[in-house]
Amino acid sequence: MYSSFSAKAIFARLFFALALSFFIGYLFGYAFILVAFLAIALLTWQYHHLFKLMRWLWVSKSLSPPISQGLWGQVYDGLYRVIRKHRTKQKRLNEKIRQFRDGAEALPDAALVLSADLTILWGNKKAQRILGVRWPGDVGQRIDNLIRFPEFSRYLDEENFDVPCHIPSPANAELMIELRLMAYGTDQVLFLARDISKIHRLEEMRRDFVANVSHELKTPLTVMRGYVEMVQVTDNALDPYWQKVFTTMETQVSRMDRLVEQLLILSRVEVSTEEEEKYFVDMPKLIFALIEDAKWLNQEKAHKITSDIDTNLAIEGIDNEIKSACSNLISNAIAYTPTGGEIHITWAKDGHKAKFAVKDNGPGIRPEHVNRITERFFRVDKSRSRNTGGSGLGLAIVKHVLNHHHAELAINSQWGKGSEFIIYFEPKAIRKIS
Repeated sequence: MYSSFSAKAIFARLFFALALSFFIGYLFGYAFILVAFLAIALLTWQYHHLFKLMRWLWVSKSLSPPISQGLWGQVYDGLYRVIRKHRTKQKRLNEKIRQFRDGAEALPDAALVLSADLTILWGNKKAQRILGVRWPGDVGQRIDNLIRFPEFSRYLDEENFDVPCHIPSPANAELMIELRLMAYGTDQVLFLARDISKIHRLEEMRRDFVANVSHELKTPLTVMRGYVEMVQVTDNALDPYWQKVFTTMETQVSRMDRLVEQLLILSRVEVSTEEEEKYFVDMPKLIFALIEDAKWLNQEKAHKITSDIDTNLAIEGIDNEIKSACSNLISNAIAYTPTGGEIHITWAKDGHKAKFAVKDNGPGIRPEHVNRITERFFRVDKSRSRNTGGSGLGLAIVKHVLNHHHAELAINSQWGKGSEFIIYFEPKAIRKIS
């Protein structure tokens, strides 16, 4: 049981002992001698317990302190209480550390805890299997010294950790892994690596399937279109019924041909990589050509197409991909804007970035559809898309093209008031036309 500490009581007892020894010594004529003897005895007693305390702290392995009474009993009891509280906290901390490690080992991903300068502090067992990083053997190593891929180095340099990085596994070249970095605590980084080999193989199979089927469909569709057009231009007039039949056939073959063409474009941009060499793209020339094509193809709907083009602004990129992305945005505006509507096309600087924007006063997009609109084959109004010939692939193509160019697509739309699709190009891609 712990005794309560009272400085007044201790000094009162000390004063009483000294006063009593002085009084007794005074009665026998040895006052100062008796007080000195008592002081030496008290000092000897204190040093005796001081040496006991030192032996207990530095030599003894016992958790329990020496037994004593009085002031030193309170000191021992206080130390024992502190030690017990510390041991209790240590047990709780060890339990939390064990739970953390068990949880980290149960993760399906490789997990590393890094310092702010990306040196390794801790890792789970899967980190060795997926990344080849051993804990504790590799503690103190920088992660980019152990994972040496150009894609990973660029990922760290750009510091855009909102999107993952895909690289082959350093421990097994047959594995494809997805890397993510995120803030962890106040000054640490959590590094996660996931095996996505199966997903990667399925994605490759899907791309190959789409590309192969699209190529195989291209030839029979061309043959069908040729025969249909040959019948339509024959000198012998067809019966009105058959004229309607062949016109419908020609319309559907054209629609199928456009779908196959977009599938081929999507297949090309999906397999395209960021390492492809980029060239100077004369954006004003490209956009003016697209506007002229749009006006020629748009005679039936009679849209009012206006533009605001900075003729001195160009970018560095892949010409055919940029053209495809811009063309898709203009085509969508034409397809979904009612007859007589207005379409405005902008190419200009916006702060430090370059902006290509297509704005219309069509029906707009509902808020719940905006986040899904770049998905493959997603169409807001399926019946209206069939009438306009839409395939749901245009914005998916735009998304992949922008990924290759580190560009960003922004969509501003109000239901019933129109939409604006904006492509923002990063400053490093901007060039000047001399």
